[in-house]
Amino acid sequence: MTSADEPIGRRVARWRARRRMTQQMFADRLGRSKSWVDKTERGVRPLDRYPVIQEIARVLRVDPMVLLGEHRPPPIAAGPVDGVDGIRAALARYDDHGATASVVETGRHVAHAWLTYQHGHYAQVVRLLPRLLHAAQSVRAQEPGLLVQAYRITSSVLVKLGEADLGWLAADRAVAVAGGDPALAGAAAVAVGQALRALGRDRLALVATLAAARRVAPASEAVHGTLLIQAALAAAGCGDTGRSEELVERAARVAARIAGDDPHRTGFGPGAVEAARVVAALERGDAGEAVRRHEQAVRQEAWRRLPAEYRAAYLVDAARAYLQVGDLCGAGRLLVDADAVAPAEVRCRPLARTVVAEVARAHPAPAGVARLATLVGLTR
Repeated sequence: MTSADEPIGRRVARWRARRRMTQQMFADRLGRSKSWVDKTERGVRPLDRYPVIQEIARVLRVDPMVLLGEHRPPPIAAGPVDGVDGIRAALARYDDHGATASVVETGRHVAHAWLTYQHGHYAQVVRLLPRLLHAAQSVRAQEPGLLVQAYRITSSVLVKLGEADLGWLAADRAVAVAGGDPALAGAAAVAVGQALRALGRDRLALVATLAAARRVAPASEAVHGTLLIQAALAAAGCGDTGRSEELVERAARVAARIAGDDPHRTGFGPGAVEAARVVAALERGDAGEAVRRHEQAVRQEAWRRLPAEYRAAYLVDAARAYLQVGDLCGAGRLLVDADAVAPAEVRCRPLARTVVAEVARAHPAPAGVARLATLVGLTR
C-alpha cells in the first residue's frame, strides 16, 4: 500500500504516535472521547468533514493535506523564495473581474493558508497567496473578514522574507477593508505594527498599535493582547524601557484572563508574553537580560504550545541575544533548534541567515552550525 492509498485514520494514528501522544492525550486535546479517537484511527468512524480534519491537523501540528494524503511537504529550499512578484501583481489588482468564489470554500483556503504559515512553510504560502487574494477579493461584500485575514497572512510572510515595504502595503489594505469593525481593524493593525517595526519605524508602530489596542479591547481579548505585545516591542525599539515593560505587563494580564484559549488558534497566550519579554530586552540593548529570561521562558509548557513559526522566529531572536553576549555555542544551538522546528524560518528569512553567517564565522564553528551554513547556502 502506498502512502496515498493509506486510510486517513491510519495516517492520524501514525502522526499521533510521532507526536508521542496516547489516544487519551490526543482525545483530551481534541475535546473528544478516547473511544472516538480509537474508532477514527481504525476506520470504524469515517473522517470526512474538513473542519474536523483541520482540528486534528492543528493538534498534530501537520498540514491538513498531509492527513488527506494529497501531497508531501516539499523540501525546504535555501535563499530567496520565488513567487513574490506574483503577490505584488495580485496586490496591484483592485477588482475581482466578476469572479464568483464560494465564501465557504474561500474560508477553507484562508484557514489552510494560515495553518501553513503557522507551520513555517513560507514557500507554500507564497504560492497560495495570489489566487487566495483574488478569491477573497471576490467575496469581500459577503465576508470582508476573509480578505482582511488574507492580507494579514500576505503581510506577515512578506515581512518574514525581507519584503517589508510590500508587507506594509498589504497590511494597509487590510486596515482599509476592516473599516469600522474593531476586531478586524485590530487584526489588521497587528500586521501594520509588524511591518512598520521591520521598516525601522518603531515610533509609528507604537502609535498605530496602541490606538488599535484601545479600540479592540472589548471585541477581542486575544487581538488586544497581541497588539499590546507589538506595542511593547515597538516601545523597546524606541528605547522607552518603562513603556515597554508596562505594556508587557498589560499583555500578561490579558493572557491570564484568557488562559484557556489555544495559542495555535489565536497566536496569543502566556508563552507569547514570555517570548515578548525576551525580545523586548534584546531590542532595548540588554542582551544579558534577554538570555536570562530566555532560559526561564523555554522551560514553561506555554512556550511549547506556540505555533512552530512563532517558536522558530523566537529562537532566532534568542540566538541574536546569545551572539551579543559572546556565547557562540549557545547561539549555534538555538539556530539548529530553530531549523528543526521550522526550517524555512532559518533558511529563507534574511535576518536568520545573517545570524547564521555571524555564528559560522567562529573558528571552529559551533556544532551543527557549519552544516547549517552549508544548507542555507552560506560560506564561512
